Amino acid sequence: MGKKIPMWQCLIVILAMVGLLMWSILMDRGGEPHIALILAACVAAIVACANGWKWAYLEQGILASINRSMQACLILAVVGAMIASWMAAGTIPSMMYYGIKVISPKIFLLTACILCCIVSLATGSSWSTAGSMGVALIGVGTALGYPTVMTAGAVVSGAYFGDKMSPLSDTTNLAPAMAGSTLFDHIKHMIYTTGVSLIIALVAYAVMGFMYSSNNDADMSTMTEIMDFIQASSNISVLALIPPIFVIIAVIMKFPALPALIGGVFIGVPFMFWNKVHIEAALDDTLINNVFNILNNGISMGNVSDDASDVIVELAGLLEGDGMQGMFWTISIILCAMCFGGIVDCTGIMASFANILLKVAKGRGGLVLATEFCCVFVNAICCDQYLAIVLPGRMFKEAFEDMRLAPKNLSRCLEDSGTITSNFFPWNTCGATMRSFLGVGSGYIPYAILNWINPIVSIVFGYVGITMEKMTEEEYQRILEQREAEKQAALKAMEA
Repeated sequence: MGKKIPMWQCLIVILAMVGLLMWSILMDRGGEPHIALILAACVAAIVACANGWKWAYLEQGILASINRSMQACLILAVVGAMIASWMAAGTIPSMMYYGIKVISPKIFLLTACILCCIVSLATGSSWSTAGSMGVALIGVGTALGYPTVMTAGAVVSGAYFGDKMSPLSDTTNLAPAMAGSTLFDHIKHMIYTTGVSLIIALVAYAVMGFMYSSNNDADMSTMTEIMDFIQASSNISVLALIPPIFVIIAVIMKFPALPALIGGVFIGVPFMFWNKVHIEAALDDTLINNVFNILNNGISMGNVSDDASDVIVELAGLLEGDGMQGMFWTISIILCAMCFGGIVDCTGIMASFANILLKVAKGRGGLVLATEFCCVFVNAICCDQYLAIVLPGRMFKEAFEDMRLAPKNLSRCLEDSGTITSNFFPWNTCGATMRSFLGVGSGYIPYAILNWINPIVSIVFGYVGITMEKMTEEEYQRILEQREAEKQAALKAMEA
């Protein structure tokens, strides 16, 4: 092992990462952060080697870090196939259709938020929800007399609820992988903080809705156009809801994540044949020859005509799934981030910064506050919500373990702040996307009630101790044994 890396050199590594990411996301066309992360890992490796750290040890740290994220990568691949399966089966279109039917002018903001919750839970994507259903709701809200920023706030709240609560979401899989928790334990533990936050948001939207609702009959032609398009794109039926019901039951019965999600994929396949006419129209080919192709590469169920409205064009983008292959962009960014994270973790670079925050953080509540502050800071500096989960997750993992707090406490903190605040910064990828989709500036943030109330609720829970579960003695001993095993493996690799 090498010597302790001086703080000024640690700062060089972090600044190099921040600079490269900002160049990649803000300046470079396409905004792909992968190579920037690899170059940042190279800078970290050079600094480490200059301080006596051997490459074999750094490589072991990288592999250990990647190994900790492999379950999330496998789940993400399966989730991609599941989205394609449910899209082709008519499951997601049916969920959207039945959700739209509950729209009422008097409680528009409330139902808009709930609708976006449903769609984002079904798709696991806040971006897709805001870019399609959100666009449609902005138009409807304007017709009903609602300020655009108010409608956008309700859309963002609902979209991010599903983004952090759906087992189909990449961030929902990434957070427990970083903390050492399991997917379903993580989701169930978030119900406490996110559930309270959602209730507060819904009450606020109900009050605002009654204040701003128009007394005149609304022109619902836009909603009729949307529902007609969905019906034309897929067979709509309550039977198509069987696959997500299966996954929900699997969560309740505590099935392992991978078997439950794989089951969700293949339960959707028979419904594809029930939806055969629409699928073959989209494929221009027979379904029987394309089942595996759909699961792997996805399908578009929303074919639009040249004279279709902008809302329908945007909505058509939601009625598609990229399949398993569509998830490999996210998987690759996880692997690249793990290369950087593994080096700064095993050499103590992140620990140096964590120690500064931990000196300020006193007790359980202080640790939660420091973790969530770090997530917001990374969102602002590194411009990407994935890094706002990965880096604080690696930085504070041992601190939570030393305080004998269960890993699901850390994974909840990462999502309560890292995922939910990513859209607050215009230069962040999520912030830029939300503003582009919804056509608003930063004025929607006060109305995105779930997004700013959730971190506050989480911090209060941390200080009060509500649902902050402790590890058992056996779990704590396993953690210590795992640390020792990883240390010995790294030493053996260095000696070799």
